Amino acid sequence: MVMRKVLAAGALMLLTSAAPPSHSFSVHGADLLLDGKPFQIISGELHYPRIPRAYWRDRLLKAKAMGLNTVTTYVFWNLHEPRPGVYDFAGQNDVAAFLREAQGVGLHVILRPGPYVCAEWELGGYPAWLLKDRTLHLRSADPRYTAAVERWLLRLGKEMKPLLVQNGGPVIAVQLENEYGAFGSDPAYLKGLRASYKRAGLAEGVLFTSNQAGDLARGSLPDLPSVVNFGSGGARNAAARLEAFRPDGPRMVGEYWAGWFDKWGEDHHETSGEKEAEELSFLLKRGYSVSLYMAHGGTSFGWMNGADSHKGTDYHPDTTSYDYDAPLDEAGNPRAKYGLIARAVADATGRPLAPTPAATPARRFPVSPIRRSASLWDNLPRPVRAARPLTFEELGQNFGYVLYRTTLPAGQGGTLMLKGMHSYAQVYLDRRLVGTLDRRLGQETAELPRLPRGATLDVLVENTGRVNYSKAIRTEQAGLTGAVTLAGAPVADWRMFSLPMDDPSRLRFKAQGCTGPCFFQAELTVDRPADTWLDTRGLHKGQLWLGARNLGRFWSIGPAFTLYAPAPWLRAGRNTITFFDLSGEAGERLDTMARPIFGKVTNVREAQ
Repeated sequence: MVMRKVLAAGALMLLTSAAPPSHSFSVHGADLLLDGKPFQIISGELHYPRIPRAYWRDRLLKAKAMGLNTVTTYVFWNLHEPRPGVYDFAGQNDVAAFLREAQGVGLHVILRPGPYVCAEWELGGYPAWLLKDRTLHLRSADPRYTAAVERWLLRLGKEMKPLLVQNGGPVIAVQLENEYGAFGSDPAYLKGLRASYKRAGLAEGVLFTSNQAGDLARGSLPDLPSVVNFGSGGARNAAARLEAFRPDGPRMVGEYWAGWFDKWGEDHHETSGEKEAEELSFLLKRGYSVSLYMAHGGTSFGWMNGADSHKGTDYHPDTTSYDYDAPLDEAGNPRAKYGLIARAVADATGRPLAPTPAATPARRFPVSPIRRSASLWDNLPRPVRAARPLTFEELGQNFGYVLYRTTLPAGQGGTLMLKGMHSYAQVYLDRRLVGTLDRRLGQETAELPRLPRGATLDVLVENTGRVNYSKAIRTEQAGLTGAVTLAGAPVADWRMFSLPMDDPSRLRFKAQGCTGPCFFQAELTVDRPADTWLDTRGLHKGQLWLGARNLGRFWSIGPAFTLYAPAPWLRAGRNTITFFDLSGEAGERLDTMARPIFGKVTNVREAQ
């Protein structure tokens, strides 16, 4: 009996010693308190899916060396629940492991679970299947929406609750929603969401709202702390507006935009590191807590780029590169503004300046000529038939392409109207390209010649990224979303071929040339893995895979002309590159570079 008691006591001691110590984090007037002592948050945003998992620790350590004591991240619902009730928290999606890694290097965490996150991310983080029901209203009190949110948050809470600071984890604060004041002004919606957070265990510590300066009143709740978001040039004005709005509340910037994002067909953005360091110094010396957006942008791998829309009718899809001109570039290397910001933090806090981390080596590797190709026309799945075109969501498809096919009788011709085409389409008659439509340019019509005999009409539609901003998110179904008419008459009897392109290994390749919409394969030979950049200037428009990993989109209009290929995703020897080009031809070519290539550069207009 004595021995049993000794063993039991020893087991209890082991369990007790293994449990992480709990802490407290609270708001007291204008102060933030960690374990009852004043604490100034100096944070930077890093997103776990935009950083290869093998590099999580590297990026976190570099963020810490810049002087940060905290990191901020969103949680991306559409990654974790790709189909209703089907959850994925493994591998690259293991957000809990990312937070533990941050804690392991000595960083606290601010968690932003949304469910709306914006982030220049596909549909602002919402899973596309929510749009299957066209009457459902995102970001509202619609019971169908709130039921889906509730289910998601309860599942997320199981992952996150052990990581809250009071449970020994790194999460010191949780943001409620995300810049809601820029979208609406419904306190009941925010209160209902807060209740869901509570039931999920996500509101047991400090919960706060975050809005741009002009939206503070619309996007806040009176009994929650409120923080302000703005970019370069706006520090003094935003600080004054926050202090006027909440004179007795905490002084905190939820997002200080230390860069900007790129959109296809527009200039590459760069911002002033000198200005950002000066404003950060002003804020820190004024006693503000600050989170830089972004400390490190990374890459929106695969299909996950979003699109911008401020009026609801305009459309500006974002590039795969999310470099953001952040202090750490897309490959995690310090750029000039990293040192400027690090010095500003050290000066404001009196802490010693850490050495600037060395850049990760990058190299060029030889790429073979195109080895094999596969025509899209020879790799179509079984179609779905319907009287009208079905959207991606109605077909149960989130990303990729859909080929819409119908037969036109002899004699027809005129204006083909694809109302609500989302978002890029190529129109074919008997596999001959007769028109290209681009939502960016407001194009929804193509002229068809009068047909001397019947012909097959094919419309190949790409989802180039659903809008992630404004009320447009509620109508972001992909594909042919409206009526299709030819010379004013409805076009019916459609066959739809779903092309999610989630497994290029299933394609039937041949050792021969291909033109039109085609898949191509080449080989990248690596002696010793290192970061590299795939130079896509010899391609047109499409998607590229390194092995089974979807690296993202390429498009000859720029401003991004390379795709980041991280060393951990390469292997010594031959690596297969597969890419799909909408306008394939014999001259397709790939190369590698030791640095990224951007087109024309512009400076972001400073906020007023």
